[in-house]
Amino acid sequence: MQCLALRPEPGLSATLEKARAIGLAITGHALSEIRSVDWDCPDPALFDGLLIGSANAFLHGGANLALLADKPVYAVGGATADAAKAAGFAVAMVGSGGLQGVLDAIAPPAHLLRIAGEEHIPLTAPDGVTFTEVIAYRSVSLPLDAAAPVLAGGDALVLLHSAATARHFAEECARLALGRSGISLAALGPRIAAAAGDGWAAVHTAARPDEAALLAMSRELCK
Repeated sequence: MQCLALRPEPGLSATLEKARAIGLAITGHALSEIRSVDWDCPDPALFDGLLIGSANAFLHGGANLALLADKPVYAVGGATADAAKAAGFAVAMVGSGGLQGVLDAIAPPAHLLRIAGEEHIPLTAPDGVTFTEVIAYRSVSLPLDAAAPVLAGGDALVLLHSAATARHFAEECARLALGRSGISLAALGPRIAAAAGDGWAAVHTAARPDEAALLAMSRELCK
């Protein structure tokens, strides 16, 4: 079985490195790229910290990040925490099961600034915790043509890290007349799997919404 990851850079290179480190033979194709979006920074004095669900907030957040440099970061996971530290931020919390779990674990009272992308998961703040949301980046879709030969023969496993990528991948398969019956999917979460639609050879969802679980599952599927 051929294994293909479809993340934008720099996440794609990181995924390929992690996959190969655990013995998973894999190729990659950037099916999208992340671009900055102009955003206005609210008064930093209003916030007790930053709620961050992706390293892209620091990679593409732009000049406004400097205004928030003294705010502690509540990060969705290790890669996001590493990006925060590389950008000069202190990390107050690192989650392991999604950004809602991080938000639920923050002690009240607290008012946070969530720096997100255009496609993001809605969150519900617990009692005593509030947040303001700004959009700092977006995902721009790219064609699948260069990776089509990997998929054309069937018996392929495609790793999906976002719902936007899942939807676009399904659209590109239709455009390129790539049959779904020979392609299996390995998704980071149920919402991502659902976004790809039906008709695939198989659809697998990671036991936890983190990349280590996704890669471990993919390695077993590709044996």
